[in-house]
Amino acid sequence: MEKVIDENKQGTSLQLEQKQDNSKKLFIESYGCQMNFSDSEIVASILSNEGYNTTNNLEEADLVLVNTCSIRDKAEQTVRKRLDQYNQIKRKNPGMKVGVLGCMAERLKSKFLEEEKIVDMVVGPDAYKDLPNLLKDVDEGRDAINVILSKDETYGDIAPVRLQSNGVTAFVSITRGCDNMCTFCVVPFTRGRERSRDPQSIIEEIQDLYERGFKEVTLLGQNVDSYLWYGGGLKKDYEKATEMQKATAVDFAQLLDTCATTFPKMRFRFSTSNPQDMHIEVIETIAKHENICKYIHLPVQSGSTRILEAMNRQHTREEYMALVDKIYELIPDISLSQDMITGFPTETDEDHKDTLSLMEYVRYDFGFMFAYSERPGTLAARKLEDDVPEEVKKQRLTDIITLQNKISLERTQRFVGTTVEVLIEKTSKRSEDEWSGRNSQNTTTVFPKENYKVGDFVLVEITDCTSATLIGKAVGYSPMQA
Repeated sequence: MEKVIDENKQGTSLQLEQKQDNSKKLFIESYGCQMNFSDSEIVASILSNEGYNTTNNLEEADLVLVNTCSIRDKAEQTVRKRLDQYNQIKRKNPGMKVGVLGCMAERLKSKFLEEEKIVDMVVGPDAYKDLPNLLKDVDEGRDAINVILSKDETYGDIAPVRLQSNGVTAFVSITRGCDNMCTFCVVPFTRGRERSRDPQSIIEEIQDLYERGFKEVTLLGQNVDSYLWYGGGLKKDYEKATEMQKATAVDFAQLLDTCATTFPKMRFRFSTSNPQDMHIEVIETIAKHENICKYIHLPVQSGSTRILEAMNRQHTREEYMALVDKIYELIPDISLSQDMITGFPTETDEDHKDTLSLMEYVRYDFGFMFAYSERPGTLAARKLEDDVPEEVKKQRLTDIITLQNKISLERTQRFVGTTVEVLIEKTSKRSEDEWSGRNSQNTTTVFPKENYKVGDFVLVEITDCTSATLIGKAVGYSPMQA
């Protein structure tokens, strides 16, 4: 649950610029968090050099890949249905290969490949460079499987293609894996231990984006706040580093500061943060730079210290509240968002009330809220009985969503009567005559197009709002406009 899942993007098939000499067709579809969508860009880049152009037409594909998520049972069931659909088409086109990538690949490798025989190959999140060899294995009739988790793979040497990009915003991965071992989460088992990417390769990727006209970058990882580069290797092995490695190490605050300083005409966001790893230096860096967006996704999962301990969240309710106090003190105009799980094993009515009161205290602008879904292989699944009845989970989830919607409206209303900076990303869904973009606090903002264009930084005077959207009129370009 540490990664934000955009329900509007689930199952998006991805297409990029076609290489003239490539003769084979790749259909690649992504589910789950933004890390999966980012990984699909890496896969498309690798396969582009193997003769594959992407297509949105499943029927014409030579190779079909689905990049999967194991965070929730719903995501796994959706992928299973898609695999059935792929195989119906494969019966008409026997030459078509089907492969599963990502987190489900690691978790269900033998089931997919050997027992159910519904795929030709299974590729884990650290094995994408092995795709050319695995495709040869399929051609030669061998099982094609690589789900080995790496200690050092970060794909820092691969320039991702930007699939269906708006040419304005992009994601740049800076860490892979996670060491936190939350009891409800499969990520450490499906994506491995935490390691950070060489900062030089990150800056080079952002430089390339800047030269191509991109205006905003989101630094991406399971837990960006624990980014630590000391020459390579796992985060947990940092204590064995030499004195020189420790003296020249780069942490997340330093990386963020370097990005904002090096590219003053680009905006920066990051996701996801873990409360126990967010240090004061990161908050100070956000406050220091105008071009670092005033928005933090700060998952908490529960407002009850007892439940947080059962989740192995490594912070208490009081510690989380103290962190929020410090953030608001240094960045008064910040927006915060949450991940919340309701109905975790042993959760009582009192625990639920603690969650609601924490939400009232923090005043989140947005939220990503789920009923607990037991994930096989996690510590919670092995050690804790899923003992909260479904109807109770549903009612508590309704309580949380209702409260968040109320607070979201109140938080969005604070912008009415102010002028905000907006980066234009696309035409508004509600009108062809309006632009849509986000302000620094990550709130969607719509306004008449006039003579502005996608990629412009515009000052917008806010006249009205809904709980999720600001409505206004552009009054000129912002100082960020180059």
